[in-house]
Amino acid sequence: MTTVTKRDLITELSDQTGLKHHQVAEVLDGLIELIGKKVESGHDVTFRKFGTFEVCVAKSKIGRNPNKPENEVLIPDRCVVRFKPGRELKERVAKLPPSKLNGDKP
Repeated sequence: MTTVTKRDLITELSDQTGLKHHQVAEVLDGLIELIGKKVESGHDVTFRKFGTFEVCVAKSKIGRNPNKPENEVLIPDRCVVRFKPGRELKERVAKLPPSKLNGDKP
């Protein structure tokens, strides 16, 4: 499996919609910026059939320096963004054969 980049998405959307690349790029950049602002302000962003970007609190924990494991460091609570896939996306991904992700030949 390869990584799909923003440029790949812009090209594919441009081909599907007939819009120019720079128009699709502006819309995609605007969408990403808007989602970021909403999540940054503490809101969850939900796309039906796809999933939800939600803000969660990662609880504090004890961390250790691998070079000096005897030294403990308290890592405080912090806000993190999590993506929770929707039911339909989960079902589509569940249909993938594991060999496709592992790079094995069928």
